[in-house]
Amino acid sequence: MKVFKFGGASVSSAHAVRNSVNILKMYPENKVLVISAMGKTTNALEIVARRYFNQDPDVWTIFQEVKNYHDGIIAELWGEPVALPEVEKLFGQISDRIKAGPSLNFDYEYDQIVAFGELISTQIISLYFNKIGLKNKWIDVRTCLKTDDQYRESTINWELSARLAKRVFTFENEDLYITQGFIGGTLTNQTTTLGREGSDYTAAILANLLDAEDVSIWKNVPGILNADPDFFSQTQKLDELSYKEAIELSYSGAKVIHPKTIKPLQNKNIPLFVKSFLEPEKPGTIIHSVEHALELVPVIIVKKNMALITLSPNDFSFISINSVSDVFSLFAKHRLRVGLIQQSALDLSLAFDEPEQGIENLIGQLQQKFEVKYNTGLDLITIRYYTHDSVAQIQNGRKVYVEQKSRRTARMLLK
Repeated sequence: MKVFKFGGASVSSAHAVRNSVNILKMYPENKVLVISAMGKTTNALEIVARRYFNQDPDVWTIFQEVKNYHDGIIAELWGEPVALPEVEKLFGQISDRIKAGPSLNFDYEYDQIVAFGELISTQIISLYFNKIGLKNKWIDVRTCLKTDDQYRESTINWELSARLAKRVFTFENEDLYITQGFIGGTLTNQTTTLGREGSDYTAAILANLLDAEDVSIWKNVPGILNADPDFFSQTQKLDELSYKEAIELSYSGAKVIHPKTIKPLQNKNIPLFVKSFLEPEKPGTIIHSVEHALELVPVIIVKKNMALITLSPNDFSFISINSVSDVFSLFAKHRLRVGLIQQSALDLSLAFDEPEQGIENLIGQLQQKFEVKYNTGLDLITIRYYTHDSVAQIQNGRKVYVEQKSRRTARMLLK
């Protein structure tokens, strides 16, 4: 049994959906197909969630744009405008939620709305596949992937999810299941999400729970590249990576793989392929157990929209273990992801993903004990297997706020 994951770009249009059919026909084995929201639907539904939470009447404009986009894909797939009851029901549920007043918990409301992107895309694709004779069974993944109630970053209940998943994905009467990435459900059936871009993680979870042969993630790139082609004109494909190297890259911010994806696969030695849905016959990149030493070109990872806070004790004392502990407890409370740390006797610097709600509250709390300096709008550049030339090329006259180097990795926080 194989697990395939199709991202938003690979199902962003009627043409792309038809192309996915051709890919599936290349692999006659039993498959679980994990699908993301179509195109940029998640981004649009995030706007819906924010405007709904803020009771902005313009929420209905964005909602209608999302519906029109999906109606257009349905019309092209079916050859005429049609109302699919299963899809109309889902849009009706979004509408009903918008009409009701929000709770006081934005993260909860976010999950309840944004999750519809995956539910809608999978219903459309499942119904279309059945229409053209590609028999499949649609599964609501919330019924078998059970999580805690940490909304927007929920944690899987592995033991319970394993039991439930094996009851659902039996392959007794079906050889193709279609389900959602990114979402799960609590014990009380509240919708949760696994973190932004979490569909890769869903594919890895199901592969682990169901003992899959391998996982294939279908992208609009030929595999894992040594740099983001949006930022660099000359890139090279990496033919293979070890699990460890993939974890390093994803932790540093590589967009091609969700950071949590690798561990469930490594635990059961399940290979992961990253392949192009534009050229499905090509091998792409394989992530697997590697015994030999890898010789890689410099791999450059860019994380944008980073913030930097530098703390100095108000009483000019040393930065102590207790001080560091207090700071990290505060960052954990604000659910901030720290990507780089640098400490001296009198200063502690932390770079982290700039939160959408701003950092003013955090700074106010830190100023009770520290002198605080901060910058926003920075780039965190990580270069694995760096060379002198690659570092010089990245810096190239830009202001460097923090720089760190180890044997294989150089990291720079730049304006």
